[in-house]
Amino acid sequence: MTMLEQWHALWRSLGAEAGDEAEYRRLLTAYAEPQRHYHTRQHLDECLHHLAETRSLALHPAEVELALWYHDAVYQPRQPDNEARSADWAVQALQAQGIDQDVAGRVRALIMATCHQALPQEPDAMLLVDIDLAILAAPAERFAEYQTQVRAEYRWVPGFLFRRKRAEILRAFLARPRLFQTDWFFSHYEAQARANLAQELAVLTG
Repeated sequence: MTMLEQWHALWRSLGAEAGDEAEYRRLLTAYAEPQRHYHTRQHLDECLHHLAETRSLALHPAEVELALWYHDAVYQPRQPDNEARSADWAVQALQAQGIDQDVAGRVRALIMATCHQALPQEPDAMLLVDIDLAILAAPAERFAEYQTQVRAEYRWVPGFLFRRKRAEILRAFLARPRLFQTDWFFSHYEAQARANLAQELAVLTG
């Protein structure tokens, strides 16, 4: 199935006749914006791949999938409201298709969970956040690429400040009892993610 076919199938599963192809193009154009290096189509593809592996864990799989499509629809590294604006965009798309308001509310909450400011409590949010964080457990080559991509998105930040702030983020993650909240992601990825983060932290602070 092509990505466009997947898009149409997703919207049909939500109750629409088909996906809006113009909206699909707008979304992929957003993921190709020049300020992006990590939050790109590559990240979206990886997220959808992880969902394909774990779809049976979702209570509302189509809503989780739509939230993944839109969770980084807006990404401006200097702005603090990317998730909220991405959620607004998703809700507008759902409203344009006449999808139930309850669905829109759940999708909004899922996207806002990717702020990573609090541990998710709902099963679908736990799954979505685990998918978003799965890059932390990537194989060495992909994890190194991810680090380079994150630095490129913050290339305007002086090196010493970037290293300090990045180290603070990594320490906060490592201090959590669990990086991954679902048992599936915990069993498959927790150990590798912690090893990757510890290695990156050692380089940043060494």
